[in-house]
Amino acid sequence: PSMAAMAAPPPAEPPVPPGRRWPSLLAVEPLMFLATVSLGLQGPLATQYLWDRLGAEHGYSDRNSTESAGCGDGNATADPLRQEVEALVSHWNLYINLGGFFVTLFSVTLFGPWSDSVGRRPALILPTAGMALQTAIYLLVMYLELHVAFFLLGRILSGLTGDYNLILASCFSYVADTSERRTRTFRVAILEACLGTAGMVASIGGGQWRKAQGYINPFWLAFAASLAATLYAAFFLRESVKQKKETKLFTLSHYKAVYRLYTAPEHPSSRWKLALYSLAFFLIVTVHFGAKDLYVLYELGFPLCWASDLIGYGSAASYLAYLSSLVGLRLLQLCLEDTWVAEIGLISNIAGLVVISLATTTPLMFTGYGILFLSMAATPVIRSKLSKLVSETEQGALFASVACVQGLCSLVATGVFNSLYPATLHFMRGFPFLFGAIILLIPAAILGWIQIWDSKHDYNHFQDASLSP
Repeated sequence: PSMAAMAAPPPAEPPVPPGRRWPSLLAVEPLMFLATVSLGLQGPLATQYLWDRLGAEHGYSDRNSTESAGCGDGNATADPLRQEVEALVSHWNLYINLGGFFVTLFSVTLFGPWSDSVGRRPALILPTAGMALQTAIYLLVMYLELHVAFFLLGRILSGLTGDYNLILASCFSYVADTSERRTRTFRVAILEACLGTAGMVASIGGGQWRKAQGYINPFWLAFAASLAATLYAAFFLRESVKQKKETKLFTLSHYKAVYRLYTAPEHPSSRWKLALYSLAFFLIVTVHFGAKDLYVLYELGFPLCWASDLIGYGSAASYLAYLSSLVGLRLLQLCLEDTWVAEIGLISNIAGLVVISLATTTPLMFTGYGILFLSMAATPVIRSKLSKLVSETEQGALFASVACVQGLCSLVATGVFNSLYPATLHFMRGFPFLFGAIILLIPAAILGWIQIWDSKHDYNHFQDASLSP
């Protein structure tokens, strides 16, 4: 190319490459929706499949007994066989989450910074294809009645390609690439609302479908959704990284890019803010995952004793908080700064968990879900604030680290809450939810303190500027 052509600015709309006949879209939300539908179908159904499969292997196979045993009296929690099945399901969930976390920890911090150079699309194609492979293995387990340990194998193989955490990291990086700073919080909230919409569809559909036809057909839909997400990333999604460059994949420089985010000496204020925001995010998401892990077991047990259709409605109600939080965030942003919107969201989260911890009837349980209507307003605010603390070329590294924090949240939540639940059954079944509400007071304090510090800093800076000649 001539020097004049090299100096000319790039066209606003890049031409479609030869041989590519499909329209190029600048929207990552459909991919997030499809991937979350796949994950949302697999999560509760895999737990219920483990319950049925392990229950059958230990003589607790009667469907009526499984759904209603002991529900008419207060001795439900004293059934030793039921407690053994509950413990086994919790342990296998822990093994699967543990295996997936350690593999994903290394793959996400490798692929995330790599996407800052080579583009987001490769970092979206890999994990969606990995999720399709995981779902295919789950289907083989069900068709051939293989040992449930193959669930762990599927999770590890998906983890090698980044798993759902890399999809999150790449999607949020994509939004950061394509949004302005002033509108980023709402764009992030829209993406999180896709999580809620997809989760709600998967929960209602999965629960009803499983009750009518069993596990096989819902998992086929999960496989199709993962495959569709892969095809969307490969053929329809436009690249968001403006200046791509060839970079080696297997190099330590990608891990160093994540490390530099938190240790760069040229940004001392950004460094401690990144750390504090990450801590607040860790605590909020850990409580969210921990409570979500226990909802199904809590609803299966006495005195609620829900069947699979009510469990589906309950999961849908919890996902509905994503949509109501999006609407609430947009309205509250008209009169409040983002941080104070996040604080209101945390108040909603705390109050909802307290009500759920005391729920002994179905209406009270759904009341708790209703109070959680703004509970998801805090996480998009934190993601947006983190994104604004780093440069455009560090978004992939940043959201890779956030994805690792989110993976650690899942691990810690599973370990802590799944251990706390059986240990506190004898005096308060809902104690883990009350514990989560108390933990959320810490991020509320962190966000408030940073906002007050920033306000004072901006005021002092304004005073100094007005006094200078």
